[in-house]
Amino acid sequence: MTTNPDLAEAFRSLYETNMGIRDGERVLIFSDTIRADETVSASDHDRRTRLNATAREVAAFAFHTYGNGAFVEFPSTPASGAEPPLELWQATFGRATVAALEEAAILTKLLNKSASPDELALAREIVLERKSDVADIIIALSNNSTSHTRYRALACAAGCRFASLPHFDPDMFHTSMKVDWNALAVRTAELVKVINQAAWIRVTSPNGTDMMICKEGRRAEGDDGLLTAPGSFGNLPAGEAYLAPLEGKSHGVMFLEWGPTRKLDEPLRLTVENGVVARIDGSDSHRLKLEGKFVENANCRNIAELGIGTNDKASRPDNVLEAEKILGTIHIALGDNTGFGGTVSAPFHEDYVFYQPTLTAIMADGSEQVVIDAGELRI
Repeated sequence: MTTNPDLAEAFRSLYETNMGIRDGERVLIFSDTIRADETVSASDHDRRTRLNATAREVAAFAFHTYGNGAFVEFPSTPASGAEPPLELWQATFGRATVAALEEAAILTKLLNKSASPDELALAREIVLERKSDVADIIIALSNNSTSHTRYRALACAAGCRFASLPHFDPDMFHTSMKVDWNALAVRTAELVKVINQAAWIRVTSPNGTDMMICKEGRRAEGDDGLLTAPGSFGNLPAGEAYLAPLEGKSHGVMFLEWGPTRKLDEPLRLTVENGVVARIDGSDSHRLKLEGKFVENANCRNIAELGIGTNDKASRPDNVLEAEKILGTIHIALGDNTGFGGTVSAPFHEDYVFYQPTLTAIMADGSEQVVIDAGELRI
């Protein structure tokens, strides 16, 4: 196999620096294809075609360099946060494990995200009984995210190291993936320490966004791109501190200017009450998508995540995977948050990025610390 030297260097860094690959480990790469019923722009069609081709190259590089690199593809899921199809479960956990989940009458519930806590615990037991069958490293190069799925959570419970790259553009190998990972890890850890002292967080931005985010009882974590410990999970490119706000408490208003891969024709105003989106105002077509998701499942209204970007090599606003990592930005997600400390399950998780924000940590005693001032990190 002949790989462009620049890409070969990037792929090697992915496997050796980010994933910490070891001799004899089983590597699985997956991607998705554009469904016949999807409507995508010409630019997004190009990106997704390149994404799928790059996923194949990443798998081939692993096979030829490390002796192992399986590849699976499937039609795109309906949305980020929806469970991937059966064939990926089989490739990841093994057919015997999937058969055991089916025999226990919980496979279908896992696939449609309706499994109860007891059923999730049983699924975990079944997976752990055959944990040696689970892939050691998974690199998710699908357009829609599998981060907030039962699939991902069970894989990591079995010790799999999981890198999620939804909406990835291969050009990122030359930009935000070339960050100094050790410096990023230090910056992210310092930010997490400060955020974890807060009970509430206020976020404002020049576009009129003004949100009070409840952090009581929740812990922030860091996504620093160093996924070398068993069970590690994170985005690549990485660079954020994040938390699941306490359900039912956050409130305020936020103006969405960017969707996942485009600037909206005009901002949408989302009014948030009691931790959920109570109202959407605005004429951009993205409103119809959100309202459709809210009709499908009311849990999609949930204020699921607050994230703070820490990657100084990230810069592009037109791709949410990189945009949410831009140093000094914040992002707020709707939908599922069960994978990182929350309690709301939904077949949907979508992030929205806010620029030049001011973020104030409000402590339990009422004292305040400005952590980001008009987009500038102050720690």
